[in-house]
Amino acid sequence: MAVCACSKTENGFPELDEVMSRYAQVKGSLVTILQKTQDVYGYLSEDVIRYIGKRTGIAPAKIYGVVTFYTQFRLKPIGLYLILLCEGTACHVNGAPAIEEVICEHLGIVDGGTTDDGLFTLNVVACLGCCSLAPVMMVKGPTGEETFGRLTKKSVKKILDEIAAREREAVS
Repeated sequence: MAVCACSKTENGFPELDEVMSRYAQVKGSLVTILQKTQDVYGYLSEDVIRYIGKRTGIAPAKIYGVVTFYTQFRLKPIGLYLILLCEGTACHVNGAPAIEEVICEHLGIVDGGTTDDGLFTLNVVACLGCCSLAPVMMVKGPTGEETFGRLTKKSVKKILDEIAAREREAVS
């Protein structure tokens, strides 16, 4: 399960010291700060948004405006594996809606949701830039990311089951 270590300490958020010292006073760097913060913690907690506001002088309400405008940012923790399912035009016409339905049914989640065990989160995205592989999904996990193309209902279930089995095996 992905666990966010974005709990505030006496020293603020020490994992962000380098980011904040480099970007906090650079005009126009809020998106960069948010991206790097999300890279560290996996999402943007309320506490970390307040901290960024304090360090940059930007009102937390304005930061929330930016965070909620861009779909790349998350306000909730994600699973150990983030499934990015493309529903761009090529993927859409090649069956992505059916693939989304299978993923949702198979994992018991909806777009933006995380499985009860914290293993998977699904995010439907506009485009992954792999149109020749449509329909396509990318799975980002602890050891990197992998792209799967020409998905079918059967293949997507197999991929998810194999990832889950690897995780169960790693735990035992």
